[in-house]
Amino acid sequence: MNNPKSFLYEQHDGIATITLNRPERLNAITSEVYRELTDLIARLRDEKEVRVVVITGAGRAFCSGGDVRDIIGELQGRDAAGLLEFTRLTCELIHNMRALPKPIITSINGTTAGAGACIALASDIRIAAEEAKIAFVFVKVGLAGTDMGATYLLPRIVGLSKATELLMTGDFISAAEAERIGLYNRVVPRDQLETVTSECAEKLAHGPALGLAKTKEMLNREMHMSFESALEAEAVAQALCMQTPDFKEAHAAFLEKRPAKFK
Repeated sequence: MNNPKSFLYEQHDGIATITLNRPERLNAITSEVYRELTDLIARLRDEKEVRVVVITGAGRAFCSGGDVRDIIGELQGRDAAGLLEFTRLTCELIHNMRALPKPIITSINGTTAGAGACIALASDIRIAAEEAKIAFVFVKVGLAGTDMGATYLLPRIVGLSKATELLMTGDFISAAEAERIGLYNRVVPRDQLETVTSECAEKLAHGPALGLAKTKEMLNREMHMSFESALEAEAVAQALCMQTPDFKEAHAAFLEKRPAKFK
């Protein structure tokens, strides 16, 4: 697979690491980054050697949002059709992240805002440094807080009341507050972020691939289901997982008192 041009990409021991790499611009996203990142996430679906994806940033920010010069300024001259083309591109990235049947961890190394906050929101697990304040700043630039899945995903993670506050004010909250309300899964000192992220990624990479994929799929699908429909869908999904070698391996490992080796 060809490496992207607009950010860094590494692949090692089942873990793909994407590093947003414009530290002088606080990793602000350009149109090129949007396109390449969207396409890469789609391709990783069929990359058999990749079991977990990690997204992080270089320097003191995770991602400060859309680049003021490359995106916000350029959008001023677009007609309605051109604006919709752009907003659909940003939403395609979020769709691809949620549709990827592999866990995505965001390792949030610093300031996170706008589109960066939405990328973090669309991931499966968020591990942040203590300095990693976050804001959904869209109203601060005269737009709606409803961007890149924010009004769909955020209430489901932090509740409607807190999501309303964050999206209507656009204010930053600290990493400690983000962890308190459930937006961040874990907050650690900056010098421990890489280690803690790696430990989490390695644990997932050694887990049952189909089991993890089905877990993510059902978390997505059951948002729209009645309780009865969800129970039936879970029964079907679990019966499928019970037919895999991983299920047999877990049983054998238990009997033999050893760690399971999932394939």
